[in-house]
Amino acid sequence: MKVSFLSFLKKYSYIILIFFITAGMFNPTIALTAIICMLGPIFLALLGKGRFWCGNICPRGSFFDNVIVNFSRTNKIPSFLKSKIFRAVVVIFMFYMFGSGIYKNWGNTIGIGMVFYRMIVITTFIGIILSFFYNNRTWCNFCPMGSIASLISYFKEDRKNLTVSSSCVSCKLCKTACPMGIVPYDYKGNPIEHPDCIQCGKCINICPKNSIG
Repeated sequence: MKVSFLSFLKKYSYIILIFFITAGMFNPTIALTAIICMLGPIFLALLGKGRFWCGNICPRGSFFDNVIVNFSRTNKIPSFLKSKIFRAVVVIFMFYMFGSGIYKNWGNTIGIGMVFYRMIVITTFIGIILSFFYNNRTWCNFCPMGSIASLISYFKEDRKNLTVSSSCVSCKLCKTACPMGIVPYDYKGNPIEHPDCIQCGKCINICPKNSIG
Protein backbone atom coordinates (compact mmCIF):
# COMPACT_ATOMS: atom_id res chain seq x y z
CA MET A 1 0.00 0.00 0.00
CA LYS A 2 2.83 2.35 0.96
CA VAL A 3 4.69 1.69 -2.30
CA SER A 4 1.52 2.14 -4.37
CA PHE A 5 0.74 5.48 -2.70
CA LEU A 6 4.28 6.74 -3.31
CA SER A 7 4.05 5.62 -6.93
CA PHE A 8 0.78 7.52 -7.23
CA LEU A 9 2.35 10.67 -5.78
CA LYS A 10 5.35 10.36 -8.04
CA LYS A 11 3.14 10.16 -11.10
CA TYR A 12 0.29 12.51 -10.24
CA SER A 13 1.36 14.99 -7.56
CA TYR A 14 1.94 17.52 -10.36
CA ILE A 15 -1.83 18.03 -10.26
CA ILE A 16 -1.27 19.85 -6.96
CA LEU A 17 1.09 22.29 -8.69
CA ILE A 18 -1.39 22.93 -11.48
CA PHE A 19 -4.12 23.48 -8.88
CA PHE A 20 -1.93 25.97 -6.97
CA ILE A 21 -1.16 27.97 -10.09
CA THR A 22 -4.74 27.96 -11.37
CA ALA A 23 -6.59 28.53 -8.10
CA GLY A 24 -3.97 31.01 -6.92
CA MET A 25 -5.00 33.42 -9.66
CA PHE A 26 -8.36 33.78 -7.94
CA ASN A 27 -7.35 33.27 -4.31
CA PRO A 28 -3.63 33.77 -3.53
CA THR A 29 -4.04 32.50 0.04
CA ILE A 30 -4.28 28.96 -1.35
CA ALA A 31 -0.59 29.24 -2.20
CA LEU A 32 0.22 29.46 1.52
CA THR A 33 -0.02 25.68 1.72
CA ALA A 34 3.12 25.57 -0.44
CA ILE A 35 5.02 25.86 2.84
CA ILE A 36 4.60 22.07 3.03
CA CYS A 37 6.58 21.67 -0.19
CA MET A 38 9.25 24.00 1.15
CA LEU A 39 9.70 22.15 4.43
CA GLY A 40 9.10 18.62 3.09
CA PRO A 41 12.55 18.05 1.56
CA ILE A 42 14.30 19.45 4.63
CA PHE A 43 12.22 17.32 7.00
CA LEU A 44 12.96 14.10 5.12
CA ALA A 45 16.64 15.00 4.80
CA LEU A 46 16.82 15.44 8.57
CA LEU A 47 15.29 11.97 8.91
CA GLY A 48 18.13 10.56 6.82
CA LYS A 49 16.10 10.08 3.63
CA GLY A 50 18.35 12.29 1.50
CA ARG A 51 16.56 14.11 -1.31
CA PHE A 52 13.83 11.47 -1.50
CA TRP A 53 11.17 14.20 -1.46
CA CYS A 54 12.61 15.75 -4.62
CA GLY A 55 12.47 12.56 -6.65
CA ASN A 56 9.24 11.04 -5.40
CA ILE A 57 6.86 13.52 -3.74
CA CYS A 58 7.58 17.06 -4.93
CA PRO A 59 4.68 18.29 -7.13
CA ARG A 60 7.03 20.35 -9.29
CA GLY A 61 9.38 17.40 -9.69
CA SER A 62 6.40 15.28 -10.74
CA PHE A 63 5.44 17.99 -13.24
CA PHE A 64 8.93 17.96 -14.72
CA ASP A 65 9.03 14.13 -14.85
CA ASN A 66 5.57 13.47 -16.23
CA VAL A 67 4.71 16.54 -18.30
CA ILE A 68 7.76 18.61 -19.22
CA VAL A 69 9.86 15.53 -19.97
CA ASN A 70 7.78 15.12 -23.14
CA PHE A 71 9.09 18.44 -24.47
CA SER A 72 12.50 18.81 -22.82
CA ARG A 73 15.93 18.02 -24.15
CA THR A 74 18.42 15.59 -22.65
CA ASN A 75 21.53 17.75 -22.78
CA LYS A 76 24.19 17.89 -20.11
CA ILE A 77 23.55 20.55 -17.47
CA PRO A 78 26.33 23.19 -17.28
CA SER A 79 28.57 22.63 -14.28
CA PHE A 80 28.16 26.22 -13.08
CA LEU A 81 24.43 25.62 -12.48
CA LYS A 82 25.43 22.86 -10.04
CA SER A 83 28.33 24.71 -8.45
CA LYS A 84 28.30 25.47 -4.72
CA ILE A 85 28.75 29.20 -5.31
CA PHE A 86 25.85 29.48 -7.75
CA ARG A 87 23.58 27.42 -5.51
CA ALA A 88 24.51 29.50 -2.48
CA VAL A 89 23.73 32.70 -4.39
CA VAL A 90 20.35 31.30 -5.45
CA VAL A 91 19.49 30.28 -1.88
CA ILE A 92 20.46 33.69 -0.46
CA PHE A 93 18.68 35.62 -3.22
CA MET A 94 15.49 33.56 -2.99
CA PHE A 95 15.32 33.77 0.79
CA TYR A 96 15.98 37.50 0.67
CA MET A 97 13.18 38.08 -1.83
CA PHE A 98 10.86 35.73 0.04
CA GLY A 99 11.68 37.21 3.44
CA SER A 100 11.35 40.81 2.30
CA GLY A 101 8.02 40.00 0.68
CA ILE A 102 6.70 38.44 3.88
CA TYR A 103 7.97 41.40 5.92
CA LYS A 104 6.31 43.99 3.67
CA ASN A 105 3.00 42.13 3.75
CA TRP A 106 3.03 41.10 7.41
CA GLY A 107 -0.53 41.00 8.69
CA ASN A 108 -1.93 40.84 5.15
CA THR A 109 -2.85 37.23 4.41
CA ILE A 110 -3.63 37.87 0.76
CA GLY A 111 -0.37 39.77 0.32
CA ILE A 112 1.66 36.96 1.88
CA GLY A 113 -0.24 34.45 -0.23
CA MET A 114 0.75 36.44 -3.31
CA VAL A 115 4.41 36.21 -2.26
CA PHE A 116 4.11 32.41 -2.22
CA TYR A 117 2.15 32.41 -5.46
CA ARG A 118 4.68 34.51 -7.36
CA MET A 119 7.50 32.34 -6.08
CA ILE A 120 5.73 29.18 -7.30
CA VAL A 121 4.96 30.62 -10.74
CA ILE A 122 8.34 32.27 -11.37
CA THR A 123 10.47 29.30 -10.28
CA THR A 124 8.30 26.86 -12.23
CA PHE A 125 8.59 29.06 -15.31
CA ILE A 126 12.38 29.15 -14.93
CA GLY A 127 12.43 25.36 -14.64
CA ILE A 128 10.33 24.98 -17.80
CA ILE A 129 12.54 27.34 -19.83
CA LEU A 130 15.74 25.59 -18.71
CA SER A 131 14.28 22.19 -19.61
CA PHE A 132 14.13 23.29 -23.24
CA PHE A 133 17.89 23.87 -23.18
CA TYR A 134 19.15 21.06 -20.92
CA ASN A 135 16.91 18.46 -19.27
CA ASN A 136 13.60 18.31 -17.43
CA ARG A 137 15.24 18.34 -13.99
CA THR A 138 17.64 21.24 -14.55
CA TRP A 139 15.92 23.39 -11.92
CA CYS A 140 16.32 20.63 -9.33
CA ASN A 141 20.09 20.96 -9.54
CA PHE A 142 19.95 24.37 -7.85
CA CYS A 143 16.49 24.48 -6.27
CA PRO A 144 16.94 26.36 -2.95
CA MET A 145 15.12 23.80 -0.80
CA GLY A 146 16.76 20.93 -2.65
CA SER A 147 20.17 22.52 -2.09
CA ILE A 148 19.48 22.82 1.63
CA ALA A 149 18.31 19.19 1.73
CA SER A 150 21.49 18.22 -0.12
CA LEU A 151 23.64 20.06 2.43
CA ILE A 152 21.87 18.32 5.29
CA SER A 153 22.29 14.96 3.56
CA TYR A 154 26.00 15.57 3.11
CA PHE A 155 26.44 15.60 6.87
CA LYS A 156 23.99 12.77 7.62
CA GLU A 157 26.12 9.66 7.98
CA ASP A 158 23.10 7.42 8.49
CA ARG A 159 21.13 8.55 5.46
CA LYS A 160 19.47 6.01 3.19
CA ASN A 161 21.28 5.55 -0.12
CA LEU A 162 20.79 3.50 -3.24
CA THR A 163 23.55 0.92 -3.65
CA VAL A 164 25.37 -0.29 -6.76
CA SER A 165 26.24 -3.97 -6.45
CA SER A 166 29.43 -5.60 -7.71
CA SER A 167 27.44 -7.13 -10.59
CA CYS A 168 27.55 -3.72 -12.32
CA VAL A 169 29.21 -3.94 -15.75
CA SER A 170 29.70 -0.16 -16.15
CA CYS A 171 27.54 0.00 -19.27
CA LYS A 172 26.97 3.70 -18.47
CA LEU A 173 23.22 3.58 -19.10
CA CYS A 174 22.62 4.81 -15.55
CA LYS A 175 24.76 7.88 -16.20
CA THR A 176 22.64 8.72 -19.23
CA ALA A 177 19.41 8.23 -17.29
CA CYS A 178 20.30 10.29 -14.22
CA PRO A 179 18.69 13.76 -14.47
CA MET A 180 21.03 15.08 -11.79
CA GLY A 181 24.23 14.29 -13.68
CA ILE A 182 25.37 11.69 -11.15
CA VAL A 183 27.43 8.70 -12.34
CA PRO A 184 26.04 5.69 -10.44
CA TYR A 185 28.50 3.14 -11.84
CA ASP A 186 31.34 5.07 -10.21
CA TYR A 187 29.95 3.71 -6.92
CA LYS A 188 30.18 0.04 -7.96
CA GLY A 189 30.13 -2.13 -4.86
CA ASN A 190 29.16 0.84 -2.69
CA PRO A 191 26.23 3.09 -1.77
CA ILE A 192 25.58 6.11 -4.01
CA GLU A 193 26.67 8.69 -1.48
CA HIS A 194 26.21 11.73 -3.70
CA PRO A 195 24.02 14.13 -1.66
CA ASP A 196 22.11 15.25 -4.76
CA CYS A 197 20.75 11.80 -5.57
CA ILE A 198 16.97 12.34 -5.63
CA GLN A 199 16.26 8.58 -5.59
CA CYS A 200 13.99 8.93 -8.61
CA GLY A 201 14.70 5.34 -9.66
CA LYS A 202 15.63 6.07 -13.27
CA CYS A 203 19.00 4.36 -12.87
CA ILE A 204 17.29 1.35 -11.28
CA ASN A 205 14.81 1.00 -14.13
CA ILE A 206 17.40 1.24 -16.90
CA CYS A 207 20.05 -1.06 -15.37
CA PRO A 208 20.18 -4.30 -17.45
CA LYS A 209 21.81 -6.22 -14.58
CA ASN A 210 19.49 -5.02 -11.81
CA SER A 211 22.62 -3.87 -10.00
CA ILE A 212 21.12 -0.79 -8.39
CA GLY A 213 18.68 -0.79 -5.52
